[in-house]
Amino acid sequence: MRSNQCESLAGISRRALLSLAGGAPLLRAQISSFQGRAAVSLVHGEDRRRNVYNALVAIDDQVRPALKRKKYVLLKPNTVAVSNQLGCTHADALRGILDYLGERFRGPVVIADSSKDCTWDAYENFLYNRLLTEYRGLKVSLVDLNEDPHPLVHEIVDRDLHLTQVRLASRLFDPQAFILGSAILKAHDNVVATLSVKNLVMAAPLHNARNESAKWHDKARYHQGYRQIQMNIALTAKRMRPYWGATVIDGFEGMEGEGPLRGTPVASRLAIASTDFVAADRVGVESMGVNPAWPGYLQYCCDAGLGQYDLAKIDIRGSAALSEVRKTYKLHPRVDKQIEWLGPLPKG
Repeated sequence: MRSNQCESLAGISRRALLSLAGGAPLLRAQISSFQGRAAVSLVHGEDRRRNVYNALVAIDDQVRPALKRKKYVLLKPNTVAVSNQLGCTHADALRGILDYLGERFRGPVVIADSSKDCTWDAYENFLYNRLLTEYRGLKVSLVDLNEDPHPLVHEIVDRDLHLTQVRLASRLFDPQAFILGSAILKAHDNVVATLSVKNLVMAAPLHNARNESAKWHDKARYHQGYRQIQMNIALTAKRMRPYWGATVIDGFEGMEGEGPLRGTPVASRLAIASTDFVAADRVGVESMGVNPAWPGYLQYCCDAGLGQYDLAKIDIRGSAALSEVRKTYKLHPRVDKQIEWLGPLPKG
């Protein structure tokens, strides 16, 4: 059955959870402060760049008013693995976004991320540097967020549920920036699926810059257990949400299995866009055939009122229907551990 607000499973065994892999999530009575409807575009086609462009055009009435109020666009790709194109944003997806912006915005556009490795290697390997000359009118530049001289301090929880501090990229909290995420459909080794919300959140925690002698890595502080990472992503999303502009999910070629780094391709041939990141991710997990109750961080974001996760309150625009594009992605081999957050803490 489907809830009117948020959906989840609770207080049942791992075996019971797994038995529901292909079924509908159970009702959880939960109050969400987000009561409005959301618009999400869903486009299907054989051209990645065109799909992304058309997905944004379909929600132009949502994007353009906010875009006009900002001084620049911060375009955040996914560069988690600097030598694995399948796991990272394709330059043609960025071209689709820049094509859209070029007709509506005079720039500047800052392409910015904080890879877990060297962000500059990702920019070179995936040919993002070519975009600077291709889109001169948008004044495109590249930034490594790990070089932020004045990061913000934020509290998350560690493995023992103690508060711990992390450093976050201050540019992702700039009220002058229209922050536009470029995510991918991917299965994940900790949180079942990674899409828009996680793409933005995990850009924020930083590690040492190239010229910094001391070694530190605050992204690792998020990975403190299958339960803890869900909460840490949601806690950070709550702080970041007021600064988010729009998101695009490039599902031209998604990743199943051992994502986000070692999975295999799925030719979904779609693109999703929205100004509501939670709603975009709901449409994304539906297109992957993933039980929407399983990604805990999205459930928590729904509970906190950060976006609309009820499919009945999401207006899907564009050239495709969910029933036409849905494919069942193979999930990570440890998915049974990833969804233990749905049940009670083990008694010890």
